[in-house]
Amino acid sequence: MVEKLGQLEIYKDAIKLSDISWQIYQTLPKEFRFNIGKQLLNSADSIGANIAEGFGRFHFNDKIKFYYNARGSLFEVKHWIFLLHKRELIDISIKNDILNLCEKLGKQLNKFIFKSRKNNA
Repeated sequence: MVEKLGQLEIYKDAIKLSDISWQIYQTLPKEFRFNIGKQLLNSADSIGANIAEGFGRFHFNDKIKFYYNARGSLFEVKHWIFLLHKRELIDISIKNDILNLCEKLGKQLNKFIFKSRKNNA
């Protein structure tokens, strides 16, 4: 049976990260929404979007390219979360929760990439 995108744990976790990022964005003072808030949203949303696009690609090299892009966006989320905390716009518990989710997603992406490579061999 072929898995559907919405059933994948990695995709569900990417959506969860996007939702959390949206919640943070909404709580930011307006003067921070355009710069740091929008950057966080773009990078978080990009993770799920790249997973989805890679999942829909037929050729192995296309798939991997999008999964690597998702991983790059994941590291960008970490950057913005560190800055948000450093600038005292989110507290340590939110920072830690998001970074834990990012760690989980990073491991999932690495496994997803490895599995894609293995299936191509």
